[in-house]
Amino acid sequence: MTVAAALLRRRALYSTLAPSFSVHDANFRCLCFNSGVNVVQPSNLRLQRNYHSSGKFDLTDMTHPHMWYPNAREKKRNVFLHVGPTNSGKTHNALKRLEASSSGVYCGPLRLLAREVAQRLNKANVPCNLITGQEKEEIEGAKHSSVTVEMADVTTDYQCAIIDEIQMVGCRSRGFSFTRALLGLCSDELHVCGDPAVVPLIQRILEPTGDVITIQYYERLSPLVPLKTTLGSFSNIKAGDCIVTFSRQSIYMLKRRIEMEGKHLCSVVYGSLPPETRTKQATMFNDEASDLNVLVASDAIGMGLNLNISRIIFSTLKKFDGICKRELTVPEIKQIAGRAGRYGSKFPVGEVTCLDADQLPLLHSALKSPSPIIERAGLFPTFDLLSLYSRLHGTDFFHPVLEHFLDKAKLSPDYFIADCEDMLKVAAIVDELPLGLYDKYLFCLSPVDVDDDISTQGLIQFAENYAKKGIVRLKEIFTPGTLQVPKSHNQLKELESIHKVLELYVWLSFRMEDSFPDRELAASQKSICSMLIEEYLERSGWQQQGKRKFLQRSKNVHRDYDASQLRKYFQEIDVRSK
Repeated sequence: MTVAAALLRRRALYSTLAPSFSVHDANFRCLCFNSGVNVVQPSNLRLQRNYHSSGKFDLTDMTHPHMWYPNAREKKRNVFLHVGPTNSGKTHNALKRLEASSSGVYCGPLRLLAREVAQRLNKANVPCNLITGQEKEEIEGAKHSSVTVEMADVTTDYQCAIIDEIQMVGCRSRGFSFTRALLGLCSDELHVCGDPAVVPLIQRILEPTGDVITIQYYERLSPLVPLKTTLGSFSNIKAGDCIVTFSRQSIYMLKRRIEMEGKHLCSVVYGSLPPETRTKQATMFNDEASDLNVLVASDAIGMGLNLNISRIIFSTLKKFDGICKRELTVPEIKQIAGRAGRYGSKFPVGEVTCLDADQLPLLHSALKSPSPIIERAGLFPTFDLLSLYSRLHGTDFFHPVLEHFLDKAKLSPDYFIADCEDMLKVAAIVDELPLGLYDKYLFCLSPVDVDDDISTQGLIQFAENYAKKGIVRLKEIFTPGTLQVPKSHNQLKELESIHKVLELYVWLSFRMEDSFPDRELAASQKSICSMLIEEYLERSGWQQQGKRKFLQRSKNVHRDYDASQLRKYFQEIDVRSK
């Protein structure tokens, strides 16, 4: 059955869902105290009733989300806001407090950042676990953890906690995870790092919690110079440069074009590369002994990688965001441009420019402008709320439960409901299978790329096999030993998709270990995928340089194309590609 057909069937169930109910209803009381979920424990119920003096308990009332976390509310937390531009030392100072604490947790937006922090603490003789959706590395005796923000534990008591890149609280898809950490972390000290544009929102959100807030503003540690001229010719590319573009196709176009000059080899970094490959490519770029001394990247470099970049060169200031082609926002431009001139690197002064002279005014204006104030934070109902809502309305079809709940949800002006379009697409698929509500919820939360056909098919097969047998063996849908080095960009893209499917299996294995028992096999095949992709990238670089040298030896004249000749090409593929 297609997703569209499944969605139509789910909508037919809309009429079966009833309005809110009373806490005095006997069935509701029985459900509350037998369900064992946090949201309806007696202490939580009393907290909620403070806002419902009439005795009415409306599960769709999300106007006081700080009350979802009674452990955190029992503390008077000291919250320190570290705010400033990129490369200003704000996270570094927060991490020093974490290192000095008796227990703590770092919550970052990316696995790469979480791993980097775990390595830093362990190197400083502070035992630290690494916990992400796809990894769990536990250190004996560790009282510190470094996690991706979605994995933040809001039940454990810490002395110190950090939330990094807090401006992502306004992200339409992931913002709710940052809100959950901000409101729910049970810590004596909470250090929150990010853009100053989020300060007023955090102050409003935390006002009813009783937390004590201290704000520390930072300035950039090294200068960032917007150049008055464009790159001009591609022969002007030099070691330490990073060209930024916004489609996979244009990344490889630029890589080939630069390497044809015969002067430089390029590392590449973009979102659909496996994280391990991105780290390896960044490491080779940073290594002074490496031949890969130019970087071609997407906005994936905006956070999560420490890069020794001398100059950021925007191929364009427009990107396709999945819906339409638009200009980059001020925060996006500043976040990417700020990667140049990293403090303490061999390039203490950063520079930034464009390929297109027409875009220089926008670049200069953005770098001088403050980021727009972030007005609202993301929010999403807990499974506990959705479970109660489902059981009280007598259905375990997740799609209509979620859609109807969100349609009825009541929010304060400081919040918005997270974009759950992808989750609803997955819900329409798993609702066709004989699964319990929690299993459906897990599949909907899983890191499936619904815009990738191979990734989506992997999820469907996993869910179907789980529903039929209760156990999913990796070999039933994937044959180890069949992976090969890609020979074309299409094969490379396919291998990246296979990596996503293997990551999905690993993610599910951490949540349903008995039913997905082949985690080690999936992880090893995932590593092989990464190595094969790295091999392809290395071969393509040396092939381009070898071809260029052959042309030089043959005394063929190689035309020195001006950057302006490629602008229209980049603009066309940027609008066609994500």
